[in-house]
Amino acid sequence: MQAEDARYLKRRVRSSGLDVHPTERALVVQYEVEATILGELGDPMVGDRKECQKIIRLKSLNSHTDIASLARKVVEECRLIHPSKLLEVEQLLYYLQNRKNGNLDEEASISSIEEYVELLYEDIPEKVRGATLILHLARNPDNLEELMQNKTALGALARVLREDWKQSVDLATTIIYVFFHFSSFSQFHGLVTHYKMGALCMNIVEHELKRYDLWQEELQKKQKANILQKECEKSLKKYQSLLVKQEQLLKVALFLLLNLAEDTRTELKMRNKNIVSMLVKILERHGEEVLVLAVAFLKKLSIFLENKNDMAEMQVVQRLALLVPCDSLELQNTTLRLLLNLSFDTGLRSQMVQAGLIPKLSSLLADEGQRQLSMFILYHISVDDRFKSMFAYTDCIPQIMKMVFECGEDRMDTELISFCINLAANKRNAQVICEGNGLKMLMKRALKLKDTLMMKMIRNLSQHDGPTKSLFIDYVGDLAAQISEEEAEEFVIECLGTLANLTVADLDWELVLKEYHLVPYLKDRLKPAQQEDDEFVCQIVFVFYQMVFHQVTRDIIIRDTQAPAYLVDLMHDKNAEIRKVCDNTLDIVAECDEAWGRRIQSEKFRWHNSQWLEMVESQQLDSAGEPYVFGDDPGNGDPFLDSEDMILERPDLFYGAGTHRTGPGGGARGRGPRRIGGGALGFIPGSIPHHTEHSHLS
Repeated sequence: MQAEDARYLKRRVRSSGLDVHPTERALVVQYEVEATILGELGDPMVGDRKECQKIIRLKSLNSHTDIASLARKVVEECRLIHPSKLLEVEQLLYYLQNRKNGNLDEEASISSIEEYVELLYEDIPEKVRGATLILHLARNPDNLEELMQNKTALGALARVLREDWKQSVDLATTIIYVFFHFSSFSQFHGLVTHYKMGALCMNIVEHELKRYDLWQEELQKKQKANILQKECEKSLKKYQSLLVKQEQLLKVALFLLLNLAEDTRTELKMRNKNIVSMLVKILERHGEEVLVLAVAFLKKLSIFLENKNDMAEMQVVQRLALLVPCDSLELQNTTLRLLLNLSFDTGLRSQMVQAGLIPKLSSLLADEGQRQLSMFILYHISVDDRFKSMFAYTDCIPQIMKMVFECGEDRMDTELISFCINLAANKRNAQVICEGNGLKMLMKRALKLKDTLMMKMIRNLSQHDGPTKSLFIDYVGDLAAQISEEEAEEFVIECLGTLANLTVADLDWELVLKEYHLVPYLKDRLKPAQQEDDEFVCQIVFVFYQMVFHQVTRDIIIRDTQAPAYLVDLMHDKNAEIRKVCDNTLDIVAECDEAWGRRIQSEKFRWHNSQWLEMVESQQLDSAGEPYVFGDDPGNGDPFLDSEDMILERPDLFYGAGTHRTGPGGGARGRGPRRIGGGALGFIPGSIPHHTEHSHLS
């Protein structure tokens, strides 16, 4: 980038999280700064994103502080905190106000570890102090090796947690934090497992979720009862304070479990203890950080079939749908990744549609940061024909078309064009896509770049009857011009398929065939050396099928080409679709031309009886050199069985002299190239027909 090209600097700040400081009376605001240098025309040239945090220290906070007033002041003075977060700020301040801060600022020393361990044998406040000092040491990774060697300290911490975690949330949170720092490094996972921290944390999480349900029930009962407003507010504040503490405990416990789940064997043990059920239950909560952890954990678990099935039984999609969209970018991104993992399952895709995710995800296509994940999920949903029509009633198609046109002449992402191909297979979607200059822009890109996948999308658009099909009349010449030796075969197939779909009455096919010399090209493609590609052959046959509907083109095909002969041979192709199209085409030819009708009928009769005729011939060959077992002489036998009168056993009746029977499957390609023209009509296309005195099909 040249310095003189830069004209503007665009700066955007997004708040991404709010939490309490672990040791000080302070709030920690997490935010992102996104800086973009814009060019003269306003287009972004260079961009950068940085994660930052701001610490708001609350020196005046004490037991007598008016929390509501302080929360309003914090929100007013800190622009990084949105006014909608006022209630969350109050909850965090209540937590800080009630947190035991007696000696949290005391500096810890690794040399005094024995003194800290002794505190773990005292009452709860002293245990909290001792655990907090050890936590200060564990925050420094350099101390972890030495702490690992101190079995007494770690054993005492594990014992206190097992015995007293129900008595003090602060104590449980602090001790789990110590082991969490160990779990952040894979080499210490054996140590954490040795003290059975994983199982203990799962028990704690399960217990806290039950407590949360009890709190909810108790609060609802008080709100329904006719109690004083003051009492109700007091109960609500107490509930909010307890909830903040519980969120901290759940957060660190889930983090520790998520770290340990790196080992699939440990993860399996967690599944056996219903970790999936607990995580889905946590999705009912409102704390952002706990939700992020729960969704991230579910995303990791979802790659295993058993876990995915458990999530499906617990209706996880309905709960995830409530998180899309949301204010937290991190939570939304993690939720979309989990939904993407789940969208590979047909049943879960159906649940996503029922939960109303199609319009929600479609709205996210406008956000560049969420666009790719949203499109991937929508693509998976669009695979199912039942849901294709639903996209027409959202903002999805305009957004997708915008993304297509923004690609210009650059290579388009495979996922994007695949999504477009799926959408184009629905009639209502096709109408929306073709609105305005939609079809014109698509056709221009496909023809200019020779884009096969784009042409496949256009081919899908052309298959729908109604006003959409008439829009293609303007592009018949452009499509016909692509059918040549110089173009890639895959691209030509899509162009042929598009032309074959254009069953429009006003279209002059005779002029198209003559001007672009299509008949010779199509005839050449049906020669043996060109018939290995089923799709290619099927499209060519389908083009002939469309042409025989019109008298002018039908007369040309019957009178001036050998196409009917090729089609007769393809009647018995091994590909069912080719056989079907050939039969339909030849039925029309037979109705309109008496001579060809007799030939087609004879070929069908020959094919129907070919197996019986082969059996008769084989019996003749077997009996030619054998003595008559029963002494019967054909000269003295039944006069009605005279060899001259056994006309039904004459193979030339059905095959014509000089031709070769293909037998069952003869018209099919098998593993070799198709054999064209030999068995049906007694001549090979392109050569002089030869007749014999035994030919019965002349």
